[in-house]
Amino acid sequence: MMGLGRLLAATACVTQLASAFAPLSVRNLRLLSESDLALEPEGDFTIQSTDPTLLYPARTIKVPVDHFHNDTKYEPHTNDTFDLRYWFDATYYKKGGPVIVLAAGETSGVGRLQFLQKGIVYQLAKATGGVGVILEHRYYGKSLPTSDFSTENLRFLTTDQALADTVYFAKNVKFAGLEDLDLTAPNTPYIAYGGSYAGAFVAFLRKLYPDVFWGAISSSGVTEAIYDYWQYYEAARIFSPKDCVTATQKLTHVVDNIILNKANAKYVQKLKDVFGLGNLTHTDDFANTISYGIAGLQSTNWDPALNDTSYGEYCNNVSSNALLYPETARLKKDAQELLTVGGYGKEVKSLTNQFLNYIGYVNVTQVQSCDEDQNACFTSYNTEFYKKDDLKQTWRLWMYQVCDQWGYLQTGSGVPRNQLPLISRAIDLNYTSIICREAFNIHKPSDVESINKYGGFGISYPRLAIIDGEKDPWRAATPHAIGLKDRKSTISEPFILIKDGVHHWDENGVFPNETTPNFPPKPVEQAQRAIKNFVQAWLQDFKKETSGHGHEKGHGSTKP
Repeated sequence: MMGLGRLLAATACVTQLASAFAPLSVRNLRLLSESDLALEPEGDFTIQSTDPTLLYPARTIKVPVDHFHNDTKYEPHTNDTFDLRYWFDATYYKKGGPVIVLAAGETSGVGRLQFLQKGIVYQLAKATGGVGVILEHRYYGKSLPTSDFSTENLRFLTTDQALADTVYFAKNVKFAGLEDLDLTAPNTPYIAYGGSYAGAFVAFLRKLYPDVFWGAISSSGVTEAIYDYWQYYEAARIFSPKDCVTATQKLTHVVDNIILNKANAKYVQKLKDVFGLGNLTHTDDFANTISYGIAGLQSTNWDPALNDTSYGEYCNNVSSNALLYPETARLKKDAQELLTVGGYGKEVKSLTNQFLNYIGYVNVTQVQSCDEDQNACFTSYNTEFYKKDDLKQTWRLWMYQVCDQWGYLQTGSGVPRNQLPLISRAIDLNYTSIICREAFNIHKPSDVESINKYGGFGISYPRLAIIDGEKDPWRAATPHAIGLKDRKSTISEPFILIKDGVHHWDENGVFPNETTPNFPPKPVEQAQRAIKNFVQAWLQDFKKETSGHGHEKGHGSTKP
């Protein structure tokens, strides 16, 4: 098994693509599972002394596998329980302080411990005299309700069941060393935080269970489930350097004019050959394999320690007029012929080096990583692999949620016809849903209404904060989506758009001795300061209400 650092570096792109539901090759699904397993403290690598797994021991609480015995979706029902994992830090706790719960979302909770150590949970716990908690989501990490990940056993992997887990936790937890204190809801104010899927999750938590969770902060919360999420690339189209966008659109158009035009069928093999992917059987697999560069925007971060530079590297490559890969010079004539066949004969001079740089980039980032048959490396077609459902197949988890309820199939085909896409139109719903059909026998669109009934774009509730990044590819699935009516930001319902921000940039932090006047950047620092201020105001409201008229009552203690 490769070392942790190398493995996580190799799979960083894979992880963010999985979150976007870009169609992943079978090999990348394997890598995704390996990276999930590598997050756990047991393994063939050395944990550094600063690793938060040494600071915060894992705890568990027994919760029901099935909270909803009246819902036929979960038949056959069960009375079993399972161990839901969590971590906490009571370093800053003061009597009367809140419990700050970070919903870990669609990954092992171990990956979120950094936020307990120096991110948003640390900041809020310190500012409010609270207990900080990382709460793992059922089925992820080691919070396993079932003995395998078969489709039948994944029936309990729904947002509703996980929300009920979180409520059960808040009502029943006993923190080690603080057993003499009643730190359960509603007697103690619970504030939830989540980013991305978990951001939508905590927004629903606040709206459905207001009697349990006093407030929630939804960061990059994708509250609108969308089946064909072609809009994922809109942030890149709007906010990327214009020369990068133009080059990507034109070169993708060349590819599509060849692979989607039957009149140019004889050039398809030549196109695959110049990219070094001549042995890849399926044309849609080819289109997918060369599409990953522009997808890196989501993984950019203000902290260099977390920032993925692949997006910038791709844009610098594809927009350069200089030949950056001398070894591609031998392909010049072929590239020029393909540009002409692909409809850009009048721009051959300006596009040739950009096309060759694109070829070189794909060769370095994709082709050279394959040391076996190209179909084994890059195909999404593999019926036998999709049958695997043991507990090591963690790739099945978020993919099941996507296919079952959430959607977010990232396509090029969905882009309006009057607009050039950034990825090939060959990447369509039929291709992106292969995994739904093959792995889970799901042949219909995701049941997005089961999610959107909770509010979608319009979700709003007192003490529910909506925080998003201006340049986030997921912004189009949030209440800050471009084109929606802006909202007034208030203490009760903060509505904050982080300038130049990307995906839940307010979640991570740095140690106090690492800060400078400009680090974190001002927009992030301002957002994090605003979060502390409005949470403190919410807690003042809690004190007033509980000392006067008692805790607010909500409608959400049972399934809506």
